[in-house]
Amino acid sequence: MRKIIHVDMDAFFASVEIRDNPRLAGLPLVIGGDPQARGVVSTASYEARKYGIHSAMPARRAGELCPSAVFMRPDIAKYVEESHVILEIFRRFTPTVEQASIDEAYLDVTENYLGNPSATLIAMAIRRAIFEERGITASAGVSFNKFLAKMASEKRKPNGLSVITPAAAPAFLAALPIEKFHGIGEVTARKFLKMGVKTGADLLQLDKTILTANFGKAGDFYYHIVRGEDDRPVVTEYERKSVGRETTFQQDLVDMAQIRAETVLLAEKVSARLTENQLAGRTVTLKLRYENFQTVTRALTGENRIYRAADIAQTALTLLEKTMLPGRKVRLLGVTVSNFAEEEAPETLPPVQLEFNFDPPPENF
Repeated sequence: MRKIIHVDMDAFFASVEIRDNPRLAGLPLVIGGDPQARGVVSTASYEARKYGIHSAMPARRAGELCPSAVFMRPDIAKYVEESHVILEIFRRFTPTVEQASIDEAYLDVTENYLGNPSATLIAMAIRRAIFEERGITASAGVSFNKFLAKMASEKRKPNGLSVITPAAAPAFLAALPIEKFHGIGEVTARKFLKMGVKTGADLLQLDKTILTANFGKAGDFYYHIVRGEDDRPVVTEYERKSVGRETTFQQDLVDMAQIRAETVLLAEKVSARLTENQLAGRTVTLKLRYENFQTVTRALTGENRIYRAADIAQTALTLLEKTMLPGRKVRLLGVTVSNFAEEEAPETLPPVQLEFNFDPPPENF
């Protein structure tokens, strides 16, 4: 049986800024756009989150919720560099590390450099090393597959460690509210609720035929995850064909200024991932899903390979103006860069974010 750790840095961008400027400690810190302009929130410290501030929220709204909040523009290059350093810490424990984003990663420690059979003790050591060497915290989840390790890491944020053992998995999944399942967004959760599915126990009663009829290929995924089944390996290296980010909004967007701001935020996130992986591409793709689930994609290929947020945003906004229908409500927005150079990469690129709690878990897995 595999032993997987999911590490998720706590409010990564904000944590790095607080570490570098201790005067920010304890203050509601927002990393993102100008609250007097049309920017959006990238991340926020936990002090700011107490006011209801969250990522992708308009910066102006964040300023209204917390007038005393401190706003800072993101320093992507610094975050990417920090992310690279943290990845090297992971690789001191195991060679099998898959970076899921700038601030999270999966580690397969079934076999590890410490020769330690306890994934829980390894997770504790990793979190301790990050805190002692980098001065920031992370949360970690331990389980026997990637899905459950991810779910475990979300149980005790921030600065926490949680374990889901094979014996504990069925009861944990049965009691879990349907909207808490990783991979089930708000729209899908509402559809499940209309079907009378409120918890994992309810989901367990649906056979695969019903799930695929209602949710397509995703139905097969839901069928297996509620049973704690996930055979995806931790992938250390693979040929990346594209880098993209997309957001499903809690409320459909109709205001063009907000839609443009969300497009710019997605471009910044894609730029961070490109920078992190030393990639640059020629093709930018915009994805729009309207309130009726109609999905439209548009792509534009240029002569030069790009990776900077401003260049990606400019192209994506051009596509948006050509694609967006006035008055339509947008449910989902996505930006992707592809068509990478095989022999070229930008010489210097920008960074990404992660979170942790140091109390030992009740079980050792």
